[in-house]
Amino acid sequence: MSKSTEVAIPPGWRTVARKEIADHLNSARLLVVAGLLTITGVAAVYAAGGRIRDAAQAATDEPSLFLNLFTLAIENTPFAFVNFVALIGPLLGIAFGFDAVSSERSQRTLPRLLAQPIHRDDVVNGKFVAGLAVIGMLLTALMVLVGAIGIVRLGIVPSPDQVARLIVYLVVSCVYIGVWLAFALMLSILLHRAATAALTAIGAWLVFSLLAGLIVQMVASVFTTPGTIANAEMQQALGRLSPAFLYEEVTAALLTPELRTLGVILPEQAYRAVPSRLPIGQSLLLVWPQLTALVALCAVMFAIAYVAFLRQEVRV
Repeated sequence: MSKSTEVAIPPGWRTVARKEIADHLNSARLLVVAGLLTITGVAAVYAAGGRIRDAAQAATDEPSLFLNLFTLAIENTPFAFVNFVALIGPLLGIAFGFDAVSSERSQRTLPRLLAQPIHRDDVVNGKFVAGLAVIGMLLTALMVLVGAIGIVRLGIVPSPDQVARLIVYLVVSCVYIGVWLAFALMLSILLHRAATAALTAIGAWLVFSLLAGLIVQMVASVFTTPGTIANAEMQQALGRLSPAFLYEEVTAALLTPELRTLGVILPEQAYRAVPSRLPIGQSLLLVWPQLTALVALCAVMFAIAYVAFLRQEVRV
Protein backbone atom coordinates (compact mmCIF):
# COMPACT_ATOMS: atom_id res chain seq x y z
CA MET A 1 0.00 0.00 0.00
CA SER A 2 2.77 2.38 0.92
CA LYS A 3 4.64 1.54 -2.25
CA SER A 4 1.66 2.30 -4.47
CA THR A 5 1.11 5.57 -2.61
CA GLU A 6 4.73 6.59 -3.13
CA VAL A 7 4.51 5.82 -6.84
CA ALA A 8 1.33 7.88 -7.20
CA ILE A 9 2.97 10.99 -5.76
CA PRO A 10 5.00 12.84 -8.42
CA PRO A 11 8.57 13.83 -7.54
CA GLY A 12 8.86 17.26 -5.96
CA TRP A 13 11.12 18.62 -8.67
CA ARG A 14 8.38 18.04 -11.24
CA THR A 15 5.98 20.15 -9.21
CA VAL A 16 8.53 22.93 -8.93
CA ALA A 17 9.36 22.65 -12.64
CA ARG A 18 5.70 22.92 -13.70
CA LYS A 19 5.26 25.99 -11.54
CA GLU A 20 8.43 27.61 -12.89
CA ILE A 21 7.55 26.82 -16.52
CA ALA A 22 4.16 28.47 -16.04
CA ASP A 23 5.83 31.52 -14.51
CA HIS A 24 8.32 31.74 -17.40
CA LEU A 25 5.65 31.42 -20.07
CA ASN A 26 3.57 34.17 -18.47
CA SER A 27 6.47 36.57 -17.89
CA ALA A 28 7.32 39.65 -19.93
CA ARG A 29 10.95 38.53 -19.78
CA LEU A 30 10.18 35.61 -22.07
CA LEU A 31 8.53 37.88 -24.62
CA VAL A 32 11.51 40.24 -24.68
CA VAL A 33 14.17 37.55 -25.02
CA ALA A 34 12.16 35.45 -27.47
CA GLY A 35 11.39 38.52 -29.55
CA LEU A 36 15.05 39.46 -29.67
CA LEU A 37 16.06 35.96 -30.77
CA THR A 38 13.29 35.72 -33.33
CA ILE A 39 13.86 39.13 -34.91
CA THR A 40 17.62 38.74 -35.23
CA GLY A 41 17.51 35.12 -36.36
CA VAL A 42 14.72 35.46 -38.90
CA ALA A 43 16.10 38.76 -40.22
CA ALA A 44 19.48 37.13 -40.78
CA VAL A 45 18.00 34.22 -42.71
CA TYR A 46 15.53 36.36 -44.67
CA ALA A 47 18.23 38.80 -45.74
CA ALA A 48 20.41 35.89 -46.87
CA GLY A 49 17.71 34.66 -49.23
CA GLY A 50 19.22 36.36 -52.27
CA ARG A 51 22.62 34.75 -51.83
CA ILE A 52 21.08 31.36 -51.11
CA ARG A 53 18.85 31.65 -54.18
CA ASP A 54 21.94 32.26 -56.31
CA ALA A 55 23.57 29.19 -54.80
CA ALA A 56 20.42 27.16 -55.45
CA GLN A 57 20.99 27.55 -59.18
CA ALA A 58 24.08 25.40 -58.70
CA ALA A 59 22.54 23.02 -56.20
CA THR A 60 24.35 20.05 -57.64
CA ASP A 61 27.62 21.62 -56.60
CA GLU A 62 26.30 22.63 -53.19
CA PRO A 63 25.04 19.52 -51.36
CA SER A 64 24.78 21.38 -48.03
CA LEU A 65 22.59 24.16 -49.40
CA PHE A 66 19.90 23.91 -46.71
CA LEU A 67 22.51 24.21 -43.97
CA ASN A 68 23.56 27.52 -45.51
CA LEU A 69 20.36 28.98 -44.08
CA PHE A 70 22.01 28.72 -40.69
CA THR A 71 25.68 29.30 -41.55
CA LEU A 72 25.69 31.84 -44.38
CA ALA A 73 26.91 35.29 -43.38
CA ILE A 74 24.76 38.09 -44.68
CA GLU A 75 26.11 41.01 -46.63
CA ASN A 76 26.59 44.21 -44.60
CA THR A 77 26.27 42.23 -41.34
CA PRO A 78 29.03 40.37 -39.47
CA PHE A 79 26.96 37.42 -38.30
CA ALA A 80 25.18 34.36 -39.61
CA PHE A 81 22.23 32.75 -37.83
CA VAL A 82 24.47 30.45 -35.80
CA ASN A 83 26.53 33.44 -34.67
CA PHE A 84 23.41 35.20 -33.45
CA VAL A 85 22.50 32.15 -31.37
CA ALA A 86 26.05 31.89 -30.02
CA LEU A 87 26.05 35.57 -29.05
CA ILE A 88 22.50 36.08 -27.78
CA GLY A 89 21.81 32.54 -26.54
CA PRO A 90 23.76 33.00 -23.28
CA LEU A 91 21.53 35.97 -22.45
CA LEU A 92 18.61 33.56 -22.60
CA GLY A 93 20.21 31.32 -19.99
CA ILE A 94 21.16 34.30 -17.83
CA ALA A 95 17.64 35.74 -18.04
CA PHE A 96 16.09 32.53 -16.69
CA GLY A 97 18.69 31.89 -13.99
CA PHE A 98 20.00 35.09 -12.42
CA ASP A 99 17.02 35.51 -10.04
CA ALA A 100 15.85 31.90 -9.80
CA VAL A 101 16.60 31.68 -6.07
CA SER A 102 17.44 35.26 -5.11
CA SER A 103 13.95 36.45 -6.10
CA GLU A 104 12.39 33.83 -3.83
CA ARG A 105 14.66 35.03 -1.05
CA SER A 106 13.94 38.73 -1.57
CA GLN A 107 10.17 38.12 -1.71
CA ARG A 108 10.44 35.91 1.40
CA THR A 109 8.72 33.03 -0.38
CA LEU A 110 11.65 30.62 -0.12
CA PRO A 111 10.82 29.42 3.44
CA ARG A 112 7.22 28.83 2.39
CA LEU A 113 8.42 26.90 -0.68
CA LEU A 114 10.71 24.73 1.43
CA ALA A 115 7.89 24.11 3.89
CA GLN A 116 6.05 22.14 1.20
CA PRO A 117 6.33 18.31 1.23
CA ILE A 118 9.30 18.27 -1.14
CA HIS A 119 13.00 17.68 -0.70
CA ARG A 120 15.24 20.70 -0.53
CA ASP A 121 17.19 19.74 -3.65
CA ASP A 122 13.92 19.56 -5.61
CA VAL A 123 13.89 23.36 -5.66
CA VAL A 124 17.21 23.61 -7.50
CA ASN A 125 16.47 20.66 -9.77
CA GLY A 126 13.03 21.96 -10.69
CA LYS A 127 14.21 25.48 -11.44
CA PHE A 128 17.05 24.27 -13.64
CA VAL A 129 14.86 21.78 -15.53
CA ALA A 130 12.18 24.43 -16.06
CA GLY A 131 14.65 26.95 -17.45
CA LEU A 132 16.22 24.36 -19.74
CA ALA A 133 12.80 23.19 -20.95
CA VAL A 134 11.70 26.71 -21.89
CA ILE A 135 15.03 27.33 -23.63
CA GLY A 136 14.60 24.12 -25.60
CA MET A 137 11.08 25.11 -26.66
CA LEU A 138 12.24 28.55 -27.80
CA LEU A 139 15.17 27.21 -29.82
CA THR A 140 13.06 24.47 -31.38
CA ALA A 141 10.38 26.95 -32.44
CA LEU A 142 12.99 29.34 -33.83
CA MET A 143 14.76 26.66 -35.87
CA VAL A 144 11.47 25.31 -37.24
CA LEU A 145 10.53 28.86 -38.27
CA VAL A 146 13.88 29.40 -39.97
CA GLY A 147 13.63 26.06 -41.76
CA ALA A 148 10.09 26.85 -42.88
CA ILE A 149 11.26 30.15 -44.34
CA GLY A 150 13.91 28.31 -46.34
CA ILE A 151 11.48 25.71 -47.63
CA VAL A 152 8.66 28.12 -48.54
CA ARG A 153 10.67 31.08 -49.81
CA LEU A 154 13.51 29.26 -51.54
CA GLY A 155 12.08 25.81 -52.25
CA ILE A 156 14.96 24.06 -50.46
CA VAL A 157 14.19 20.68 -48.87
CA PRO A 158 16.67 19.22 -46.34
CA SER A 159 18.05 15.72 -46.67
CA PRO A 160 17.82 13.21 -43.79
CA ASP A 161 21.50 13.80 -42.97
CA GLN A 162 20.92 17.55 -42.78
CA VAL A 163 17.88 17.09 -40.54
CA ALA A 164 19.96 14.88 -38.23
CA ARG A 165 22.71 17.50 -38.11
CA LEU A 166 20.21 20.23 -37.23
CA ILE A 167 18.70 18.10 -34.46
CA VAL A 168 22.14 17.49 -32.96
CA TYR A 169 22.92 21.20 -33.34
CA LEU A 170 19.71 22.00 -31.44
CA VAL A 171 20.71 19.67 -28.59
CA VAL A 172 24.22 21.13 -28.46
CA SER A 173 22.79 24.66 -28.41
CA CYS A 174 20.60 23.72 -25.43
CA VAL A 175 23.66 22.34 -23.64
CA TYR A 176 25.65 25.51 -24.39
CA ILE A 177 22.89 27.80 -23.13
CA GLY A 178 22.45 25.38 -20.23
CA VAL A 179 26.02 26.20 -19.18
CA TRP A 180 25.03 29.85 -18.80
CA LEU A 181 21.76 28.89 -17.11
CA ALA A 182 23.65 26.82 -14.53
CA PHE A 183 26.18 29.64 -14.10
CA ALA A 184 23.43 32.20 -13.52
CA LEU A 185 21.65 29.83 -11.12
CA MET A 186 24.90 29.38 -9.20
CA LEU A 187 25.32 33.16 -8.93
CA SER A 188 21.71 33.53 -7.82
CA ILE A 189 22.41 31.18 -4.93
CA LEU A 190 25.86 32.45 -3.96
CA LEU A 191 25.34 36.22 -4.32
CA HIS A 192 21.83 36.45 -2.81
CA ARG A 193 20.92 39.65 -4.71
CA ALA A 194 19.46 39.39 -8.21
CA ALA A 195 21.06 42.63 -9.44
CA THR A 196 24.53 41.51 -8.38
CA ALA A 197 24.05 38.10 -9.96
CA ALA A 198 22.82 39.66 -13.22
CA LEU A 199 25.74 42.10 -13.46
CA THR A 200 28.27 39.35 -12.72
CA ALA A 201 26.74 37.00 -15.29
CA ILE A 202 26.59 39.71 -17.98
CA GLY A 203 30.20 40.65 -17.22
CA ALA A 204 31.26 37.03 -17.71
CA TRP A 205 29.26 36.92 -20.96
CA LEU A 206 31.03 40.03 -22.25
CA VAL A 207 34.45 38.56 -21.42
CA PHE A 208 33.90 35.07 -22.85
CA SER A 209 31.74 36.01 -25.85
CA LEU A 210 33.08 39.39 -27.00
CA LEU A 211 36.49 40.01 -25.46
CA ALA A 212 37.89 36.47 -25.35
CA GLY A 213 39.36 36.65 -28.86
CA LEU A 214 41.25 39.86 -28.12
CA ILE A 215 42.52 38.58 -24.77
CA VAL A 216 43.67 35.28 -26.28
CA GLN A 217 45.46 37.07 -29.10
CA MET A 218 47.28 39.36 -26.66
CA VAL A 219 48.34 36.51 -24.36
CA ALA A 220 49.51 34.32 -27.25
CA SER A 221 51.54 37.21 -28.70
CA VAL A 222 53.43 37.53 -25.42
CA PHE A 223 54.74 33.95 -25.51
CA THR A 224 54.98 33.31 -29.26
CA THR A 225 55.74 35.27 -32.41
CA PRO A 226 52.60 36.57 -34.14
CA GLY A 227 51.91 34.99 -37.51
CA THR A 228 53.61 31.69 -36.72
CA ILE A 229 52.09 28.22 -36.39
CA ALA A 230 52.98 28.17 -32.70
CA ASN A 231 51.06 31.40 -32.20
CA ALA A 232 48.00 30.03 -33.99
CA GLU A 233 48.11 26.80 -31.98
CA MET A 234 48.43 28.70 -28.69
CA GLN A 235 45.50 30.93 -29.62
CA GLN A 236 43.42 27.86 -30.36
CA ALA A 237 44.42 26.16 -27.10
CA LEU A 238 43.67 29.25 -25.01
CA GLY A 239 40.44 29.89 -26.88
CA ARG A 240 39.15 26.46 -25.89
CA LEU A 241 39.01 27.68 -22.30
CA SER A 242 35.92 29.64 -23.36
CA PRO A 243 32.59 27.81 -23.74
CA ALA A 244 31.74 30.13 -26.64
CA PHE A 245 34.81 28.94 -28.58
CA LEU A 246 33.98 25.29 -27.90
CA TYR A 247 30.43 25.86 -29.09
CA GLU A 248 31.63 27.55 -32.27
CA GLU A 249 33.89 24.59 -33.06
CA VAL A 250 31.06 22.11 -32.55
CA THR A 251 28.72 24.23 -34.67
CA ALA A 252 31.26 24.48 -37.48
CA ALA A 253 31.77 20.71 -37.59
CA LEU A 254 28.05 19.88 -37.46
CA LEU A 255 26.79 22.42 -40.00
CA THR A 256 29.77 22.25 -42.37
CA PRO A 257 30.07 18.60 -43.44
CA GLU A 258 33.10 19.45 -45.59
CA LEU A 259 35.10 20.38 -42.48
CA ARG A 260 37.53 17.55 -41.77
CA THR A 261 39.73 19.00 -39.00
CA LEU A 262 39.66 21.73 -36.37
CA GLY A 263 43.41 22.11 -36.07
CA VAL A 264 45.72 24.60 -37.72
CA ILE A 265 45.98 23.88 -41.47
CA LEU A 266 48.79 25.09 -43.69
CA PRO A 267 47.88 26.50 -47.13
CA GLU A 268 49.63 23.66 -48.93
CA GLN A 269 47.69 21.12 -46.87
CA ALA A 270 44.39 22.76 -47.78
CA TYR A 271 45.40 22.89 -51.44
CA ARG A 272 46.18 19.16 -51.60
CA ALA A 273 43.10 18.05 -49.67
CA VAL A 274 40.43 16.18 -51.61
CA PRO A 275 37.00 17.80 -51.06
CA SER A 276 34.57 15.37 -49.45
CA ARG A 277 31.71 15.39 -46.97
CA LEU A 278 31.90 13.63 -43.63
CA PRO A 279 28.94 11.60 -42.38
CA ILE A 280 27.37 12.91 -39.22
CA GLY A 281 29.00 10.19 -37.13
CA GLN A 282 32.48 11.29 -38.20
CA SER A 283 31.61 14.93 -37.56
CA LEU A 284 30.55 14.03 -34.02
CA LEU A 285 33.79 12.14 -33.45
CA LEU A 286 35.67 15.22 -34.63
CA VAL A 287 34.14 17.41 -31.89
CA TRP A 288 33.60 14.78 -29.20
CA PRO A 289 36.13 16.42 -26.81
CA GLN A 290 34.40 19.78 -27.19
CA LEU A 291 30.99 18.21 -26.55
CA THR A 292 32.30 16.45 -23.46
CA ALA A 293 33.81 19.70 -22.17
CA LEU A 294 30.52 21.59 -22.57
CA VAL A 295 28.52 18.88 -20.79
CA ALA A 296 31.12 18.67 -18.01
CA LEU A 297 31.16 22.45 -17.58
CA CYS A 298 27.38 22.53 -17.29
CA ALA A 299 27.47 19.68 -14.76
CA VAL A 300 30.16 21.38 -12.66
CA MET A 301 28.27 24.69 -12.56
CA PHE A 302 25.06 22.95 -11.57
CA ALA A 303 26.84 20.83 -8.96
CA ILE A 304 28.27 23.95 -7.31
CA ALA A 305 24.82 25.55 -7.26
CA TYR A 306 23.30 22.32 -5.92
CA VAL A 307 25.75 21.91 -3.05
CA ALA A 308 25.71 25.62 -2.17
CA PHE A 309 21.92 25.67 -1.91
CA LEU A 310 21.80 22.56 0.27
CA ARG A 311 24.33 24.09 2.68
CA GLN A 312 22.76 27.52 2.90
CA GLU A 313 20.68 28.55 5.86
CA VAL A 314 17.19 29.75 5.00
CA ARG A 315 15.79 32.25 7.47
CA VAL A 316 12.12 32.91 7.92
